[in-house]
Amino acid sequence: MDSSTHAPAAPAALPFAEPSPLGLLGLAIGCAALLPIALGKAMTPDAFRTAAMFCLLFGGGCQFLSGMMSLANKNLLGGTLFTTFAFNWLMNWWALSGMAEGKLPNADVVFSVDACFLVVFVVLTFAFGYFSKLLFVFLLDIDLLYLFRILNHALGTRAFAVPIAACTALLGLVALWLAFAILVNTSAGRVVFVVPGPLFKAAPLGPPPAH
Repeated sequence: MDSSTHAPAAPAALPFAEPSPLGLLGLAIGCAALLPIALGKAMTPDAFRTAAMFCLLFGGGCQFLSGMMSLANKNLLGGTLFTTFAFNWLMNWWALSGMAEGKLPNADVVFSVDACFLVVFVVLTFAFGYFSKLLFVFLLDIDLLYLFRILNHALGTRAFAVPIAACTALLGLVALWLAFAILVNTSAGRVVFVVPGPLFKAAPLGPPPAH
């Protein structure tokens, strides 16, 4: 009997190359576009329109493509994060475009959605802690960004504007580091950009319950 009939099947090739760097670079560019506005340095209609296009093309476009390719590659967690965040960047584009015309989004609706996003990202932060400490920090930074936005609205203040800007800058920097780690480390065949290991240890799945 031909022993090849009992050989394990080779793993199926993924349809796409690793898409995470595309989403991370798009995220970093989107954060860079928002930073002058978050710092209060660029509050003119042309600044809003310019940032809006970067949010649309890079924040939304790159992350949507990355999310779709991640899901096609059977990466549920990464695909869910990138795709969800992509639509949030499309909302940034819409909001900034409206602000350029003097039309502000409704603050109460944004507050309610921000609260929902905070719950979502807190849970995702825990999930990504099983992959890398740096990914945990990456998601924790997003948590803080939304928390500061919520506090600004709830307290009727702008006291958290600087922390929001700091979170935006840190988010872009961590996104760049993670993207470079995947791209450069793979090309160099060695670790150039260090990414620490998991924060949490996943427990092995137990046997199915007996019937």
